[in-house]
Amino acid sequence: MRRPPLRPAGYDPADYAGYVVRCGQEVGVSPLLVMTVLHNEAYKPHHPLLERLWQWWKPEASFGVANMHRATFERVRRTHGLSKEWSDLRDDPAFAIHTAALHLKDLDRALPERHVRRYTRDELLALGYNTGARNMRAFARGVPPGPMARSYLRRFRAHRGRAAQALPDGGSPFGASAG
Repeated sequence: MRRPPLRPAGYDPADYAGYVVRCGQEVGVSPLLVMTVLHNEAYKPHHPLLERLWQWWKPEASFGVANMHRATFERVRRTHGLSKEWSDLRDDPAFAIHTAALHLKDLDRALPERHVRRYTRDELLALGYNTGARNMRAFARGVPPGPMARSYLRRFRAHRGRAAQALPDGGSPFGASAG
């Protein structure tokens, strides 16, 4: 599979649909969930040079098309025995997507089966991606999210249709079951 070019302007998560489907299926996570998270994280341009400059100004910035922070990456790397480094996220979109899918799978394992009905499982996983596993479990128990998490959730819901359009069959088969 040919890697789509990273452009400073005009970044579109749909360019990575093939990677999203492959990684989602390989890891056992809904491709629709992964693609929707990528749409949520597309608020800044993803280009290796721009991210290097951003890191120079803000050393602990998040990297890659999935905007992953170093601490989160290191947890995923240790858990799954990844051989690449955090800085590789900015240069390798396929690796960034794979790492995000692994993180979402880890969050899914940490989420109780029963949760408040105001959120779908995918919404809670997206909130966990944004705020961490501990907060995700609190939201699952009914603790209301703060303003930033509510904003992330609103964007996640708004991007869901666009993410489905970017995927073959709307992200099925996982998209239908992960709901």
